[in-house]
Amino acid sequence: MSGNIHLLSDTLERTRAEGRAALIAYLPAGFPTVDGGIEAVKAAFDGGADIVEVGLPHSDPVLDGPVIQTADDIALRGGVKIADVMRTVREAHRATGKPVLVMTYWNPIDRYGVERFTAELAEAGGAGCILPDLPVQESAVWREHAEKHGLATVFVVAPSSKDERLATITRAGSGFVYAASLMGVTGTRESVGEQAADLVRRTRATSELPVCVGLGVSNAEQAAEVASFADGVIVGSAFVKRMLDADDHAAGVAAVRELAGELARGVRRSAKVS
Repeated sequence: MSGNIHLLSDTLERTRAEGRAALIAYLPAGFPTVDGGIEAVKAAFDGGADIVEVGLPHSDPVLDGPVIQTADDIALRGGVKIADVMRTVREAHRATGKPVLVMTYWNPIDRYGVERFTAELAEAGGAGCILPDLPVQESAVWREHAEKHGLATVFVVAPSSKDERLATITRAGSGFVYAASLMGVTGTRESVGEQAADLVRRTRATSELPVCVGLGVSNAEQAAEVASFADGVIVGSAFVKRMLDADDHAAGVAAVRELAGELARGVRRSAKVS
């Protein structure tokens, strides 16, 4: 089975045609358990997410703030393995027919084997990978295998990225570009700010790929703000926090579904700015 990069591209084209940004949710595999994580991903889709990123928990998640670090620690102590990540992707995609990506640091893929990882992700129906710490200049082997298996390679750009660097990154990527709205780690913010809009503008000048903004969005108002200038709104820590704060797992899953609904209304609230 080939990967689902076309499903990802079609989804982003459809949301653009609807005059809105896509809602992209992030949830780590294995949190609070493997089965519980699968339930949470399905709940995010049920609530209105267009795309879900499944995180591969890592012991040293340099891009992630304390909320996601806490969830990763729970998943790792529970013994989560790459096979569980693949199962999460497979079951979520099979149940919903929607695009599911994996977000992971490079080291676990390198240890597992690039060919093995890409083949298994494609077989599971995955749409691709977001690789926040893989330098573009070291990505040729990954991209070769990802392309062979029909998987998107999503790179992360930041406000500090110079225009020349943005062009190098967007030329190498596929699916969409992940624009980190702020310097630093993931987490909810009071304001997403003008930095993000400027980064989207500069990134679009280098590529036709959709530009999706993450790091900091936690409510419908912020989602609407980002949706006015981006092709997608990425939300992670807010979903994880809802689960961490819930009294029990069922309440956590319900909270994920509810937040997805609020954010889905947010991304539909504002007319897109071309």
